[in-house]
Amino acid sequence: MEAILLRLVDAGIELLPTLELTTHYVFERGGFIALVERRKDGFGNMGAPGILCDQGMAQLIWRGQDAFFVAQGFERQATPEEITQLRLFGEDLKKSLST
Repeated sequence: MEAILLRLVDAGIELLPTLELTTHYVFERGGFIALVERRKDGFGNMGAPGILCDQGMAQLIWRGQDAFFVAQGFERQATPEEITQLRLFGEDLKKSLST
């Protein structure tokens, strides 16, 4: 567990305090977030990353060649840079959580 936490710190990924969410951890870097299942022995499965918005989490949705961040009551087009950063965040989080 300690090695995982050190990898998260090295990747610049933070664990957000979410007292109302008891089944998952929320990790964040640069406005990008992902939910990770809480398990007795540590971390479980990781969900698809998205962005943090006023409505919570907006997922990346493709409509043809165009990408959008979408949540209930929220939608905006994603920039190519955001798509790249979102993917990098997801890869770094996955690597950091691997045992």
